[in-house]
Amino acid sequence: MTHPVPAVCRRQARTGGGGVGGGARLRPVVTRPGPGLRIARLVTEVSAPAVLVSLLIVTVSWHSARRPGQGLIWGLLATLFVIGIPFAYVVGGVRRGRLTDHHVGRREQRRAPLLVGLASVTAGLALLVVLGAPRPVLALAVAGLVGLVVTVSVSHWWKMSIHSAVAAGTLVILMLTFGTRLIVAAPLLVLVGWSRVRLRDHTVAQVLAGGVLGALIAAVVFGALR
Repeated sequence: MTHPVPAVCRRQARTGGGGVGGGARLRPVVTRPGPGLRIARLVTEVSAPAVLVSLLIVTVSWHSARRPGQGLIWGLLATLFVIGIPFAYVVGGVRRGRLTDHHVGRREQRRAPLLVGLASVTAGLALLVVLGAPRPVLALAVAGLVGLVVTVSVSHWWKMSIHSAVAAGTLVILMLTFGTRLIVAAPLLVLVGWSRVRLRDHTVAQVLAGGVLGALIAAVVFGALR
């Protein structure tokens, strides 16, 4: 009698050797269930780019506007183009079966959603400029645009962690806006990176690269334009 393996298969990976002629064969890559896995899934959902960027836009808009009502309007308008339209495209792709999940975990599926996001952010930035949005809001939109251009380029050949990039960029922008005392939140970046590796969606190298790149773009672009 055989016993079930206490693990959840998440994807298949190729290994060399074994089989006739030394050809490649498939073996399951497993993620063991347990409290750690549930926590990793929760952290991944809470730190999703759509969530963090939406909160960041509203926060920066609220802080930079002369009146709270204006800040809310700028924040909602920017969120529509930066997050709303691209995320709607992703959700539609999942429902139609073109995308596997709303995190777009498969690298080969990322190109189209990222290009849609690039077009949407560009259009939103142009509209914000015409309407006279506050400078920090424009700086945030430009930083997002640069980040998307880099992500589209890198994702063509390597699955860099967008979760880590957005989380690190968010922290840097909040520090530039509200002060360096927010550096105390840095351990949260480690938690985000751990969740992506724990779920086997990224390697440690992909998480580190995403974090460094996200922080660098935020510091250089937002820091210079705000």
